[in-house]
Amino acid sequence: MTLLIGALTLGLILALLALGVYVSFRIFNIPDMTAEGTVTLGASVAAVMMVAGHNPVISTAAAALAGTAAGAVTGLLATKCRINALLSGILVMTGLYSVNLHVMGKSNVPLLETTTLATYSEKLGMRFFRGAANLNLAGWTISVRDISMLAAILLLVTAVCVILYFFFRTDLGTAMRATGDNPYMICALGVSVDAATIFGLAISNGLIGLCGALIAQYQGFADVQMGVGMVVLGIASVIIGESLVGASSVGLLIVGTVMGSVLFRLLVAIALRWGLNPNDLKLITAVFVLAALVMPNLARRLKLRRPSSAKAAQAYAAD
Repeated sequence: MTLLIGALTLGLILALLALGVYVSFRIFNIPDMTAEGTVTLGASVAAVMMVAGHNPVISTAAAALAGTAAGAVTGLLATKCRINALLSGILVMTGLYSVNLHVMGKSNVPLLETTTLATYSEKLGMRFFRGAANLNLAGWTISVRDISMLAAILLLVTAVCVILYFFFRTDLGTAMRATGDNPYMICALGVSVDAATIFGLAISNGLIGLCGALIAQYQGFADVQMGVGMVVLGIASVIIGESLVGASSVGLLIVGTVMGSVLFRLLVAIALRWGLNPNDLKLITAVFVLAALVMPNLARRLKLRRPSSAKAAQAYAAD
């Protein structure tokens, strides 16, 4: 049960990363590699500020703003400097590695003795459950800290999803979506494609920076290598989510992205539970991503072949 709750919590935290990747990858059709550096940037900014004694809420907000700045830089390189969007992301990601080292001052910052949002959620949980350290749920012993963190992250992710949904229904959000679909048309309507792209990448990386800050607080440390492979994970969550909901509605796609992230983490947790060597974790992640990419197209092809096969069988029977 502890493994399940941990997988759900981490999946919900990584849903913020997946939502950020959804904005860049699906709204603007940009595979933004900045995410790998932004995750670490958010974690490092939040960790350093909390170790220095700053409030965890302020530290987390600062981490999100730092991610927003990184995304804006990528957008400026892609639009104003006319550098390929993928290359712009790679350049910023590469530069952020050194920036993160300078922010932390070392490769790893522990948070075990620091007050974090996890500490706040645990205190609220202890107060709600009247001082109990553990709960008994259907015969399973569950830590109040774990269930409190899960509830807090669920509320935060729900709030972010609601805000994104209503934002994309505003005039600005609609213009951003139209920019990704047809930049020439939206430019003819008087909307600045460059400004929309910069703003969209800033929002995307702000969510990713927030995700990094929460990961650091949940795991109890910030590490300079923690962003490796995050882009692949985010894209996999988006694709899995699209396969689950099978719709083009923004609201359903947002919900599907969150579901895809949680399902992805559950699959990884199950693989580890079955005795997977942790050294093979990246390999199994690649396999899951490959399956997420191949299965929808394979299912679509099979669906198209079935009617033609049925017609051929009927024609043969008629003869």
